[in-house]
Order: sequence, then C-alpha cells, then structure tokens
Amino acid sequence: MEQFNNIFEYLPPLNLAEYVEEALDYVVLHGEGVISAVRGFTLFFISNLEGFLSWLPWWGWTGAIFLAGCRLLNWRKGIVLSAMMFIVGWLGYWEMMNITAAIVLTSIFFSLLIGIPLGVLIGKHDLAEKMIHPVLDAMQTTPSFVYLLPAVMLFGLGKVPAVLATTIYALPPVVRMTNLGIRSVSKVEIMVADAFGCTPFQKLLKVQLPHAMTMVTAGINQTTMMALGMIITSAMIGAKGLGLEILSAIGRLEVGVCAEVGICIVFVAITLDRLTQGLANLFGGE
Repeated sequence: MEQFNNIFEYLPPLNLAEYVEEALDYVVLHGEGVISAVRGFTLFFISNLEGFLSWLPWWGWTGAIFLAGCRLLNWRKGIVLSAMMFIVGWLGYWEMMNITAAIVLTSIFFSLLIGIPLGVLIGKHDLAEKMIHPVLDAMQTTPSFVYLLPAVMLFGLGKVPAVLATTIYALPPVVRMTNLGIRSVSKVEIMVADAFGCTPFQKLLKVQLPHAMTMVTAGINQTTMMALGMIITSAMIGAKGLGLEILSAIGRLEVGVCAEVGICIVFVAITLDRLTQGLANLFGGE
C-alpha cells in the first residue's frame, strides 16, 4: 500500500497551472486585434442597449411590460408584472436596473447567437454531439468564479468581461435544449420533407426549427435565468448595477439596502422568466 501511496514521488510534476497561464499570455500578446474588436463591439452593443432602456422612462416601460404580459400571458399576470416594475422604480433603483439589464440582455443575445446554431449543429450530427457534450458538462459544472479571471486578463475590468463570463456561464442550456428539440422531430416528418424535395436548409427552417421551437424557447428561458444568476458575481469585476449595490451594502452591513436590491433582482428575474415562458407558449402553439 505504501508503494501505491508514494507513486507520485516517481512521476514528473504536472504543472497544469503554468501551461494555462502560458496559453493565456500567448492569447493576450498575439490576439490583440481580435480582443480589441470583441471589446469594441461588445461596448457598442451594451452602450446602445443601455441608452435604449434609459430612453423610455420607468413608467413607460411599466406600461410596455403590462401590454407584453397581457399579450403573452393574461391580463392578471400583466398587472402583476407591471406592478413589480413599478415597485423597482418606486424604490429608486431603475437606473441601476437598466445597467444590469443591458449587461444581462447582451449576454443572453451572445449566448443565443452562439448557442442556437451550435445546438442545431450537434442536433444534426452525432459526432459533433459526442465532441461538444463533454465541453458543455464542463461549462456547467465549473464554478462561475473561474470564468472571471480569464475574462479580466483578456478585457480588463468593467462590463465587457462581465458579459463574456456571463455568456459562457449561460450558454449550455440553450445548446442542449436546441439539440434536444432538433432530435425530437419525428422521422416521418423528415421523410415527408425529403419526399417534397426540400433542401437541407429548407428542411431546417420549415420542418425542424418550427417543431423544435418549444424546446428552443425553453432553453432561452433557462439561459436567461442563468444569466441573471451572474449579476452579483459580475459586480466583482467592475460591472455596475444592482449587483454592485448589493456588494457595497454587504460591505457596509446595510441589511435593509440588501433587502431592497434583492427584491428588485427577484422582480426582474420573475418578469423575464414569465415573459420568456409566454414566448415559449406562443411559439409552441399552446
């Protein structure tokens, strides 16, 4: 037994941390053009989205959410959701919520931009699924804090690394659900599409994606919830908004402020959750 316990003494040291740091340094030194382009595009997207959210006053967005709730859900839920947004504005956290919403929505957009095509790819090719499935497992089981340091090393502090870390963390659900939706299309429907002479692209747009839309929108809902779960974590690397307010209140032991901001985050999460569920029901034909 002692020989087995001391076996690591006869093996060369495995300096995995050193290799990871060298790889990251190489990316920083030789990928400056790509990093600058990603940073610029992300900042442009966040700034314009934040400006759009600030363009309409809080009472205007409250009315818009009421109308969206009535259309996607029912008038009772529309009243409840708009009342939640009214309370956020009443508490005085609307501007901070806009900053948080811009970061979260940008992360969701990037997650969907990458995740839906990737889900379609692995849904149509078994080999791609076998290769990407372990990567998705690793992304979901890796603690969210692990994503922060590489993001800071590449993009510095602020909103851009927060978006990058949130995008990576929130990506797997939409990939998995899109894959599941594509694979759930029956072989009979595929055979009928082939019999009518559909090209692979036409078959994807007119048969597979419409039938998979319920699963895709469910994946969007889960991605949205995971992106919201990164609000406070993102604040640790300079992302402003509600997460930073909670961190500051914790440092000052202001329990009341933590309660207020926490309620605002819960209301935002509930609103986005119900609206995305309404979208899932709408596209799913339920």
